[in-house]
Amino acid sequence: MPAKKYFFFILLLTHLVRAQKVVPPTLFADPVNALQAYHENLAQLRQEHTNHRELPDLKFYFFGMGDRLKLIYRNGRLLNALTGNIEEQWNVKQEVIVPSEYLVHLTLADGQTVQIREDELGVWLLQTNKRPKLIPGTRSRINLPRFADKSFGPVLRVLHQEVLINVINGRPVPNFLVYYKPWYRDAAMMAMVLRTTNNLHLIRDWILAIRDPFDRNNRLEADNFGEVLFLVSLVSDKTHPVVPIVLDSLKKFRKGNYILGKTDNIEHPVYQTKWLKYGLKSLGLPDTFVIPKLADSYSSVFWLDYKNEHVDEKKTMKTSAIILFSAGQRTISTSWGMYRRSAAWWATSIIR
Repeated sequence: MPAKKYFFFILLLTHLVRAQKVVPPTLFADPVNALQAYHENLAQLRQEHTNHRELPDLKFYFFGMGDRLKLIYRNGRLLNALTGNIEEQWNVKQEVIVPSEYLVHLTLADGQTVQIREDELGVWLLQTNKRPKLIPGTRSRINLPRFADKSFGPVLRVLHQEVLINVINGRPVPNFLVYYKPWYRDAAMMAMVLRTTNNLHLIRDWILAIRDPFDRNNRLEADNFGEVLFLVSLVSDKTHPVVPIVLDSLKKFRKGNYILGKTDNIEHPVYQTKWLKYGLKSLGLPDTFVIPKLADSYSSVFWLDYKNEHVDEKKTMKTSAIILFSAGQRTISTSWGMYRRSAAWWATSIIR
């Protein structure tokens, strides 16, 4: 190889190596104040939106957003969240868990400091006077915005983690500890978050592989039609193989100019038709459906569009608390009741 070409080859190789080099984080400087700032931000949210439910103060924390190894810290141990295998353990004198920083700060009995910290590159073990350790199985790139320009930035960070932690093996599930299969309803909402935060690549292949218009977790649910169409719109177009199957299958659920079927074992024609129209619009498909002027307890749960298409009625959900608050041009919806099964639904979505 001529000397000039060899020089440029070495230069290119050096550039590529540097581009791929992993830069570890440093020890987080002030976890106590960061936790206080998060608590203050959360208190402000609760003051402005009082319809919420208190949750127990349990001292544990999950690591492993996206397709990373799922880990849980509790009582001085870092465990594989799926197998229970002990990955690391310490004799801990004091612990500070900072959800908004994806951080667990430990003061050990011998006075040393250890931090478990997750960032855009992976999950790290940081310790004074020791080289940072990237935990095997956690190296993968994700985007973790700080939402610094939003009123509830620290809370948004926590909600974002709730969504990302429930992506496993490329599939968006309601709760990775409980569910193996995705639910299209949860997946569609999670996908809105991933699109907004530039993390849609995490579930792209799963969406492209969809061939069934029903997730078949709870019989055949009519809202699945619109959810599948919307999911497809995020990574493909109306030529996706599942689209004609959806359009053919929904004929059996059509009742006049709307659709009617079961969602959570109850008929919810307004909710189901709203989802269908939203999915059709997302793919630019013809839409001859009309939202029925009927009372539907799930109507207000669909807050993405068609907000004026609603007939008021008493809420019939046994336990319901829907928190909607504006964050600039984004909105977050946290719902217990219809979606009480899912940790991810606590943080349902950040949308335009």
